Amino acid sequence: MISGLALLLIAQLLGEVIADLFNLPIPGQVVGMVLLLVILIVAGRKGRDACAMCPGLETASQALLKHLALFFVPAGTGIVVYFALIQQEWLAITVALIGSTAIAIGVTALTMRAIMRRGKPAPAPGKSPEAGFPNREEGQL
Repeated sequence: MISGLALLLIAQLLGEVIADLFNLPIPGQVVGMVLLLVILIVAGRKGRDACAMCPGLETASQALLKHLALFFVPAGTGIVVYFALIQQEWLAITVALIGSTAIAIGVTALTMRAIMRRGKPAPAPGKSPEAGFPNREEGQL
């Protein structure tokens, strides 16, 4: 477990250093997790078992995930500390939350549609795009 925790912390440290050196607008923790993902993918492609590289990584990750709720305490504290400001700006916060959620859902739907079209062959001339699907009127799925 110690080796896994060390690997996670080293990845985070490297991510912080890279984000600082290159003045990236992305948090160092995110850069570190992407770096760790790349390391595990490369290890897997070379035929090595990624878990065998660092046997404690899964144990450390599971321990952190088990206590994930504790990581939300600072956010909850921030809400309590800034409650007066939130009361003043509730409308702007609500509009921003609803608007950004709607945009995210829309972009996700458009992306999914584009990906699905890319993988689907075009229907033959004269055939309906639904050809080959069971008749839905007969109750078949």
